[in-house]
Amino acid sequence: MSREIKVMAGAFIGMGVLHFVKPGPFENIVPKALPRKTELVYASGVVEIAAGAMMLHPRTRRLGGLGAIALLLGVFPANLQMTADAVRSRRASAWYKAGTILRLPLQAPMIRIAVKAARS
Repeated sequence: MSREIKVMAGAFIGMGVLHFVKPGPFENIVPKALPRKTELVYASGVVEIAAGAMMLHPRTRRLGGLGAIALLLGVFPANLQMTADAVRSRRASAWYKAGTILRLPLQAPMIRIAVKAARS
């Protein structure tokens, strides 16, 4: 297993746990049109932890990679919402705004790593 898969699996598990420890920031980026924000945050946390854990074991790595791909695509609207809110905000710093914008293209290499996990 490559180092990048290990790192991404660890990041998924860590971020998934954060969905339960500090759900507020995640609830804030759920697109406004979606109901039941807390439940969506918890559900995505479960999927994130499961996908991360599954990518660590050879027998479940393919399913974990596929789950990671689905999750990354599924939460992309939340990332767009976060960026839109930051850009519109008068209180957000220029650094925060830039960070949310620069974060969007980082989804591509994360999906590439998840594809690599799914193929291994």
